Amino acid sequence: MIKRGALKLLCNILNQCDLTYSRHKGTLLFLVPDPAVNPLLHIVVERVRGDPHKRLFPDAFRVQVINPVQTNSIRSFYIRQAKTDPRDALLIAEVIRFGHFSESTLHPENIYELRELCRGRHAIVSMQADVKRKVVALLDQVFPEYETAFTNMFGDTSMAILQTCPTPKELSEMRLEELCHLIEVSSHKRFRMAKAQELQALARNSFGFAMAGDVFSTMIRLYAKHLVFLKQQVQEMDRKIAEIMKTLDTPITTITGIGPTLGAYILSEIGDISRFSSAAKLAAYAGIDPTMRQSGEYNGVRNRMSKRGSPYLRHAIWLAASSAVLHDPALKLYFQKKRDEGKPYMASVGHACRKMVSIIYAVMRDNKAYTPCIPNEISA
Repeated sequence: MIKRGALKLLCNILNQCDLTYSRHKGTLLFLVPDPAVNPLLHIVVERVRGDPHKRLFPDAFRVQVINPVQTNSIRSFYIRQAKTDPRDALLIAEVIRFGHFSESTLHPENIYELRELCRGRHAIVSMQADVKRKVVALLDQVFPEYETAFTNMFGDTSMAILQTCPTPKELSEMRLEELCHLIEVSSHKRFRMAKAQELQALARNSFGFAMAGDVFSTMIRLYAKHLVFLKQQVQEMDRKIAEIMKTLDTPITTITGIGPTLGAYILSEIGDISRFSSAAKLAAYAGIDPTMRQSGEYNGVRNRMSKRGSPYLRHAIWLAASSAVLHDPALKLYFQKKRDEGKPYMASVGHACRKMVSIIYAVMRDNKAYTPCIPNEISA
């Protein structure tokens, strides 16, 4: 996206580079003559949110999309780290003039829809986690004993109480029969009178902050209702994701640790597996590949994940690997092997993530269901 103030300078640069251009609603499009597709025009655009290029060009054009990370990386070449419209225009033009850029893939419509759904779900789940942290912070001040009453503070029974009587004063003043009925209904009679008596005993003996009780109560109630609403949104998105996944008929869900939701995340972020010639390149795309530190005779041995790829794909693979090391026989042995070598837990899970990438790559490449394979050197 190029603002109006930078347009004149960028046009001069493009003219010097024999590049033609056009402008559509604030987006600058670069039209590069390409003899390989003569007489068609070769169009290069910087990727922006919403991918407007899909609606702008007919099939008669060859379209390439540049990742903004590449245009921004040239910024460090200049000593003065200025962020202005003229400088942005210069950087974009330089990328096109050099010609050393990798192309972003345009996914089919169903994969694009799935990706937007998954990223939207990820945003809502992150919002849920943020609201839960706020609730815990408030309860730590006003009712620190509350967390000992439930194994899951955000389960159905606990959420019903948080929406009705979240402070010690309200709990202790509530009629015992009324509290018992609330607990029985919300827990489907799993908890009864004993739990109500336990909660009231905790409330009466609480050493929480007694001032501003009405304010704490209002905030906790609102946050609890917000969590219920967010949970409903996630469930609705999960249903829509499951519908799309049924139409794709993919074997990715046969991998241990990958269900319909994680499978949708992984499938929508990868897209066409033929873009990657090896599992190593897929790992680099996910940002799971290790960084390299070498200078002269020095070779770094404590290398971390690069984390330069898709954060959504990396997060999904991490969750899948975390589950697979507990339930998949091959990955469980591999994980234990790394632990026996003295590697920390998180580092061992990172190694399992790399194995999970290889499994995902093989399953998607061959379009076959996953079967755990235990190598002899690991099983021995």
